[in-house]
Formats: sequence, structure tokens, C-alpha cells
Amino acid sequence: MCTGYDNGQPERFAKLAQMGEEIFHTRDLARIWNIKDKNLLYTTLARYTKRGLLFRIQKGLYSLKHPCEVDPVLLGVKALNRYAYLSTESVLVEAGLITQVSSNITLISSQSKKFTLYENTYIVRRLKPEFLFNPAGIQQCGAYYKASVERAVADLLYFNDSYFIDGAATIDWDKVEEIQREIGYKVRRQV
Repeated sequence: MCTGYDNGQPERFAKLAQMGEEIFHTRDLARIWNIKDKNLLYTTLARYTKRGLLFRIQKGLYSLKHPCEVDPVLLGVKALNRYAYLSTESVLVEAGLITQVSSNITLISSQSKKFTLYENTYIVRRLKPEFLFNPAGIQQCGAYYKASVERAVADLLYFNDSYFIDGAATIDWDKVEEIQREIGYKVRRQV
């Protein structure tokens, strides 16, 4: 007997609320809600999306909030669906060390990619695993990871050793070199 009413809805959303996260992949929702039947899962997701209880960001990715209300960095990291952290130009613009305003959000991950989601453009730079997973200068910033200023400088110089950083005089170059050595990057300074 199908009445169109979802008896599990309040319990399902209570579970999501308890997790304190905003964005979920389809497989995460299946696991959290203990739904093994793919047809039931997709029907449930379609129903919740139609009712405005969930928002579809892209295939396989859903949010409890409208995507325009979600932190754009978190949105990009979740869309990548792999380890990534905010670094290079995004961190240095935020710190005032690069004056050319960049509207791109720069992430470091295991694959190189450029994509746009809800008016946010993401540039993802590929870093070798031995460097990518080195935690030197990486800190948790809410629900995603972010490079310290020194790590962002080290990353940027790894990708482009001739990049000009406007506020280079205010950078702690000893700390940058320490991070470069710890990660295994070639030691470089801006001249």
C-alpha cells in the first residue's frame, strides 16, 4: 500500500542534522539512511528534492541548504570527492599578499581540474601524493582543510617558481623554507 507519505522522513533528516554536515554524496545518504535498494534511494532523493527538503548540486551530490548558501570552498571540495585543501592564490589573496583579486578558488588535490558550480570557478592543481598528504602547514578550517600562508607560498613556488608575490617582504621566509624541506619541495625564495 503506497500512500505517498514517507514515514521515515523525520527520522532520516534527524540523522542528517545530528551529523552537522550540509553536503552529502548519494552513497553517504544510502549508508546513513540504511537504504540498500538503489531504486528506492533514487526515488527518495527525487521526492525530497521536489519537496525542497534536499537540493541537488550535481549528479550524486546533495545539500540540506540551497547551494548558494553553502561555503563555496566546501562546495568545491565536496564536488571533487577526494582529499583537497585550499591553497596558493586563494590563501594569499585572503592574506593580502597578492593584490590582483582572483575570483577563482584554488584547491590542491590529486587531480588537475577546472570546473564551475553556482558562479564559483575552481582551479584544482594536481600534487604528487607524497607532497599532497604531508600535513606541514595544513590546518582544519571548519569542514575543509586550508594551507597556512607559508604552506600556500611553498605550494605556489612549487607550481611556479617565478610567480611574483606582492607582499613578499612580509612573508616569514624561514618558515616557508622549513615547510619546503619538510614536504620535500625544492627550497625556493622569491628574489
